[in-house]
Amino acid sequence: MAITRWEPFQEIERWEPFRWEPLREMEHLQQRMNRLFERFIPSGDGEVSAFTFIPSAEMEETADAVHLRLEIPGLESKDLNVEVTEESVSISGERKSETKTEEKGMMRSEFRYGKFERVIPLPAHVQNDKAQADYKNGILTLTLPKVEGEKKKAVKINLG
Repeated sequence: MAITRWEPFQEIERWEPFRWEPLREMEHLQQRMNRLFERFIPSGDGEVSAFTFIPSAEMEETADAVHLRLEIPGLESKDLNVEVTEESVSISGERKSETKTEEKGMMRSEFRYGKFERVIPLPAHVQNDKAQADYKNGILTLTLPKVEGEKKKAVKINLG
């Protein structure tokens, strides 16, 4: 016969009024739904059913410039509008994509349409008239040189 330790309060659960199991599951479901809808936003015309996408962005600041990369697949450079001010970058465009395939007498057609606009505030003032852009394989790369006053230069001080 095995000896077991007797724990008299083992069967009693601690009562936590704000941790009701179905409530926690509902909160988890709501968080997942919010993350899903954060990827899509309603269009500016107030129509909730017309969804658009937001391009992913990556920003790097160096001593001389701000480098910005955006992922905008499926567009041509003529479909993009890029405007640079000293303090921000605005990228907008319209996606028009349609594919048709015919196989074994069956035709399949898929399409995606939608406008987007993204305004990205910059961490430093830039020389907007010297900005450079490159668009290859769905990646928009912007090089934005900083204004001279914004460049962080190390100056050696002569101790006398």
